[in-house]
Amino acid sequence: MTRVGMIVLTLVTALGALAAAVVISPAWWFAALPLTFVSALGVRDLVQRRHSVLRNYPVLGHARFLMERIRPELQQYFIERNYDGRPFDRDVRSIVYERAKGLDAEEPYGTERDVYQPGHEFLVPSMAPCPVPKNPPRVRIGGPDCRRPYDMALLNVSAMSFGSLSANAILALNGGAAAGGFAHDTGEGGLSEHHLRPGGDLVWEIGTGYFGCRTGEGDFDAAEFADKAAHDHVKCVSLKLSQGAKPGIGGVLPGAKVNDEIARVRDVPAGRTVVSPPYHRVFSTPRELVLFIARMRELSGGKPTGFKLCVGSRRQFLAVCKAMLEEGTAPDFIVVDGAEGGTGAAPLEFADHVGAPLTEGLQVVHNALVGAGLRDRIKIGASGKIATGTDLVKRMVQGADYGNAARAMMFAVGCIQAQRCHTNTCPTGVTTQDPRRARALDVRDKTTRVQRFQEATVAGALQIMASMGVTDPAQLRPHMLRRRVDPCTVRSYEDLYESLAPGQLLTGAPASWAADWQAADPDRFTV
Repeated sequence: MTRVGMIVLTLVTALGALAAAVVISPAWWFAALPLTFVSALGVRDLVQRRHSVLRNYPVLGHARFLMERIRPELQQYFIERNYDGRPFDRDVRSIVYERAKGLDAEEPYGTERDVYQPGHEFLVPSMAPCPVPKNPPRVRIGGPDCRRPYDMALLNVSAMSFGSLSANAILALNGGAAAGGFAHDTGEGGLSEHHLRPGGDLVWEIGTGYFGCRTGEGDFDAAEFADKAAHDHVKCVSLKLSQGAKPGIGGVLPGAKVNDEIARVRDVPAGRTVVSPPYHRVFSTPRELVLFIARMRELSGGKPTGFKLCVGSRRQFLAVCKAMLEEGTAPDFIVVDGAEGGTGAAPLEFADHVGAPLTEGLQVVHNALVGAGLRDRIKIGASGKIATGTDLVKRMVQGADYGNAARAMMFAVGCIQAQRCHTNTCPTGVTTQDPRRARALDVRDKTTRVQRFQEATVAGALQIMASMGVTDPAQLRPHMLRRRVDPCTVRSYEDLYESLAPGQLLTGAPASWAADWQAADPDRFTV
């Protein structure tokens, strides 16, 4: 039968059923209506030109789109094993949920992971473990140019903006930070009333859009920055160069999410899509970057100032180190964001293939600073899939002084990894500006959960360190972390990655670093 014939037959069938229902009895309308709807849907499927499946399989073809839509949920709840889900597997999500609820995050019967699989990593326990410290150590942030140093917790809330997250989510995160004595990075979306009201310590992040300290033309507004940076809750200020999920491109906040409040916080027009450019206007060379960091520190009244980046070119980072040496000034901290990080939406090509993962990023930044003789004045934060005490200890072994968590903190406030963060339809009210959806997130309950999760995770990290014979993160060394490289070979990080001695780049760079160090130019970002 031809397509025209199928359409005519479908219409005749539908109209016949409807006519018969009217003639026989009005009560038959209820039986005829579904048939009429299905027939009309079939006609529509046959005449539309967008989906080939529906043209060949009218009505039935919709089952394919339905299954595709619920595939993530089917995968997450019924198919994936406890340890192989992505981005976070069920084991990790469960440990965050249990700690946030104040439950014991313990499992019986041993590990489900294949410990002989290449890539498996493990920490080295000591035959003489130490007592667990009663009070978690803190990290002093503030170099010689800083007049108001800050003692950072070992685990803090990583950068997530108001606008990307709901007001209730921001309130819960900051309330948890206030209760637990740790820091909350604002993200690049500006300094909102929701960040300030609970009273938690803040790291105010400034991105390429300069939201919250922005002129009408989109430039940096020094006066507005100085005024807001003076707030007592702002303990540090940070300049975002790039982020893990999408280094080298900017961000987009759809106009539908830019309500009057977000527009006011960001200094942008309401209802219009907000674009963060991929580059900064305030600097174009490594030297200008270093000098702008110093200017931010002065404008903030001497508070700790640093920058965040997803590492790419080692040569470019070495150029920044040379600029620090020549100008005699340096940031107080650098946050290394791994390519595996990212709370918002990003092009798949960037999320999968652009930027260094956190391990390699930390190796570059830590060793470059050590080799340039700068490591003692600059602290390193690590951000990228830190959700457990093990994650935190590993990152400190690799060179970090402290860690930041984003998605794990989202789990603590109720995120279920639905991966609808960019659609404004978050089912738990975490990443939406829809008031009806956001009200589902109870601020009081989630505030407590954030505080409990951070406390339990740091306690877990300290317990692991004590089992390794270590009482302070500064005592962690690369040989304490091992990786299986094949079924029969295990190597330590001391063997896997080259470590520079303090000042080694200045006295004679090793062959593996010499070309990059020589080519690094403090007045050019050489690729």
